[in-house]
Amino acid sequence: MRNTPAHFRPDVEGLRAVAVLAVLGFHAAVPGLAGGFVGVDVFFVISGYLITGLLLREARATGRIRLTEFFARRARRLLPSAGLVLAAVAVAGAVLTVPLRRADLERDVLAAALSAANWRFVAQQTDYLAAGREQSPLLHFWSLAVEEQFYLLWAPLVLLAAWLLRRRLRAGVAALALAVGLGSFALSLQWTSAAYLATPTRAWQFAVGALVAAVPWRELPRLLGEPVAWLGATALGWAVLRYDSGTPYPGWAALLPTLGTAAVILAGPRASVGRLLALRAPRALGRLSYQLYLWHWPVLVFAEAWYGGTPGWPVKAALTAAAALPAAAALHWVEQPLRRNAVVAELPRRGLSLGVTAVVVPVLLALLVGSGTLRLLGPATPVDPAGLPAGAASGPSLLAGPVPDRAPIVPNPVQARQDFPPDGACEVPPEAGTSPPCLFGSGTDRVVLLGDSHAGQWFSAVLGIAAGRHWAVEELVKQGCPLPKLTVTNPQLGREYRECDTWRANALERLKKGPRPKLIVVAALNRYTADREQLMRGWEETLAPLRGIGAPIVYLRDTPVPGRDVPACVSGHQEEPAACEFPRAEALWPDPLADAAAAAGVRTVDLTPVLCPGNGRSCPAVREKVLLYRDDAHLTNAAVVVLAPRLERLLAEAGVLGSATEWTTAFRDDFDGAAGSRPSADRWQYALGTCYPGCPAARWGTGEVETMTDSTANVRLDGRGALEIVPTRDAAGTWSSGRLESRRTDLAAPAGGAMRIEATLALPEVKGAAAGGYWPAFWTLGGALRDGWTGWPGVGELDVLESVGGRGVFGTAHCGTAVGGPCREPAGLGSGEQACDGCWGAFHTYAVEVDRSTAPEQVRWYVDGREYHRVTADRVDPAAWDKAVHGGMFLILDVAVGGALPDAYGTPVTAATVPGHPMRVDSVEVRTRG
Repeated sequence: MRNTPAHFRPDVEGLRAVAVLAVLGFHAAVPGLAGGFVGVDVFFVISGYLITGLLLREARATGRIRLTEFFARRARRLLPSAGLVLAAVAVAGAVLTVPLRRADLERDVLAAALSAANWRFVAQQTDYLAAGREQSPLLHFWSLAVEEQFYLLWAPLVLLAAWLLRRRLRAGVAALALAVGLGSFALSLQWTSAAYLATPTRAWQFAVGALVAAVPWRELPRLLGEPVAWLGATALGWAVLRYDSGTPYPGWAALLPTLGTAAVILAGPRASVGRLLALRAPRALGRLSYQLYLWHWPVLVFAEAWYGGTPGWPVKAALTAAAALPAAAALHWVEQPLRRNAVVAELPRRGLSLGVTAVVVPVLLALLVGSGTLRLLGPATPVDPAGLPAGAASGPSLLAGPVPDRAPIVPNPVQARQDFPPDGACEVPPEAGTSPPCLFGSGTDRVVLLGDSHAGQWFSAVLGIAAGRHWAVEELVKQGCPLPKLTVTNPQLGREYRECDTWRANALERLKKGPRPKLIVVAALNRYTADREQLMRGWEETLAPLRGIGAPIVYLRDTPVPGRDVPACVSGHQEEPAACEFPRAEALWPDPLADAAAAAGVRTVDLTPVLCPGNGRSCPAVREKVLLYRDDAHLTNAAVVVLAPRLERLLAEAGVLGSATEWTTAFRDDFDGAAGSRPSADRWQYALGTCYPGCPAARWGTGEVETMTDSTANVRLDGRGALEIVPTRDAAGTWSSGRLESRRTDLAAPAGGAMRIEATLALPEVKGAAAGGYWPAFWTLGGALRDGWTGWPGVGELDVLESVGGRGVFGTAHCGTAVGGPCREPAGLGSGEQACDGCWGAFHTYAVEVDRSTAPEQVRWYVDGREYHRVTADRVDPAAWDKAVHGGMFLILDVAVGGALPDAYGTPVTAATVPGHPMRVDSVEVRTRG
């Protein structure tokens, strides 16, 4: 029979059973135990009571407190069992979880092993952008981290009190506990976003236990202790049975279970409550409580991952009960032997060494598994929007062209997690009450993007559409804030979302006082309330002042909500992404505003048909190799970029992009015709040979090796609506290709207006050494050159697109004199190489705009609606600008082989260069305005 210390409290051991049963019942979703989370509060008070009592007894008995011995005992008692669970979770995670979730889990293991789990989960739960991820099997380690962090500070404070107040130690510790408790509790009422998990906002509960330990009596007189004990037990029971997820916590509500626990302890073991808790069964469960707490949550989470859904409470309860098996094994074969081992207990450094080992082993496992997982997942570099496939403006397909069977999913799951709109700090977080000045672009007209993060997700598409019309974009977006006037609770702040009301009012006032926008685009999550009437009342309170501004209002119907961590799922099913489809009925909610748009004075645009096509029972997570969602509710920025052409068409059909007369088509060719036929002779002519007539230098003046021909072997229609320009090489090694020019030489921006030149094309699908010397281009030259090779570069050249050797893309302006001059010839005023790996083989839209409506005048370059280069008139001599930009131009499409530019970039033509890869041109268009 083991020796029981005189200070041992069997009722407190039994009270642990109450705490762990409450937590287990809560986690198992047992009906009626929705407040079981208060069991953690019970543990905190018990811990504060026991540890402070231990320190006080040591100080009284020996006159000192040995911190190394204190921490060695805690390490010996707690860390081996925790390390065992962490190691088991690291291994189980490698087997039972999908790769992206596995990478998250191994980071959780590291944080938990280092007693910092609570701060990792604080960062996640207060980060709106991290919402939607599955719960960690180590989430419960937050409370262990809080406890360890508290004692890292509390034990030295008690030591200091023992040194300064030897004769009045209890009073000093009581005063210290009271000060810490009051400060911590006050902080918990203010710092609500992190109060549940943060050590400073939970310290007061340990301090309450410490205060009980510091009172000069062991227990209350029985006459007083009996009612105090039952009051405490009643308070605990009330909290467990009546609290739920809607209870603001911790805050004031935490006083009930915290003081209730203190009352039960203070009443002492002779009270009837204490005698019940001291019975054999509660005490046995109390001894097992630490191990049960450690094991039950990983069992539940991993079982749910294996099950593929959320089981009912009876299954959860059975799984929780099953966790008693590993818990009991760990108690009898790990915890108790190490606590009682005389060799380990003999010297503090041995206990500390044991604790360090218990930390290091799971850390090494986590690093091993995590590093392998990251290699498996692929690159985490951001997605380049310019390299994305072109989206279809209409029809059932998401993309404008076919998708190669072996094409990778874009973005990959790691990239998708971070594939946010490139709007900087303009999507303001929950704590913000106003938006900063967020104006993108320099046009005098502007589009306003207004709403919550479901509006913010459309930023790139709206910006691209606006840039094509030289409009600016003003973004007014707040995370988790309903645009309709509704009162909601914010989970990150942990209380009523007052900042949302403030922000909404400020945003509407800003729009009311500012210049009238060209267009207002609104969007919002459609799930803040299921009450249709309340939602429509909220919308009307917001739409009324918006209508008063006088600008057209477009409502983007809410996108499908997967309700699951899509990138995590796809990371485990990259070969079969259909496994990550989600139920249509749950993803698409009724949308009262969309149904009543006309009456509400707004026009609705709906992209659901392409995001969730057909009428089946599910919606896709991946369409045509594009990963659509970055979390459980928001589109990836890549998907939005791909959807931009469709959104533009729908907005145009809604009549909010201005009349068709704003832009007039001056030239267009869709290259329709029979396969193998020539392009239209009315629109195009060939440049032949190796230079223009009168050209002062052979090989087109740039060192190219090909001869340009009018043969259909080099220039032809493909019969599917595209032009092909194909470089070829004969048996003698002679290269031939095609150079096609518009017959019109008068294409120009009108004074005070603008001209947009664009082509949708796919660069030759060739890479590496095989692409050496390939030089595809779409460009313009000044029309004066048709009269003879005179005046280059003074007559002007705008390279809308150039690329060499399978590399990135360029945009360049040439003007002035042949060497140096205002355009720094022969290099010109260029963009530099823009990375675009996906441009070789996939269709993208390349454009240049000559804008004479701004001051100074501008030439701007775009890829898929995204501006990436700009040259303004104030950088160039006025006479040179006038001659190069204001005159008529003609268009050129060609694929050169070899020359100065490929050589400069280290991709010269060689024997390894493979002929026969065409540049495919879907369309060419020139539009003017003004």
